[in-house]
Amino acid sequence: MLMSNRDRIARLHYMPFSFRVLQAGDHVLCAVTGQRIALEDLRYWSIARQEAYANAAASVEAERKAGLIA
Repeated sequence: MLMSNRDRIARLHYMPFSFRVLQAGDHVLCAVTGQRIALEDLRYWSIARQEAYANAAASVEAERKAGLIA
């Protein structure tokens, strides 16, 4: 039986300018908001923290919480 990747959280390794799929799925969750992000829509992540973000505001909020910006 083939397993569907629909409605499954993917596990990714975030790299500069791209990511590698470690475990198949169709989305990840934003580390700040918990929002579901389709892999084709994923644009923001942290290489250092290996986290995905739904948008630029969530990315800035994560940087702020990490103490990297005031």
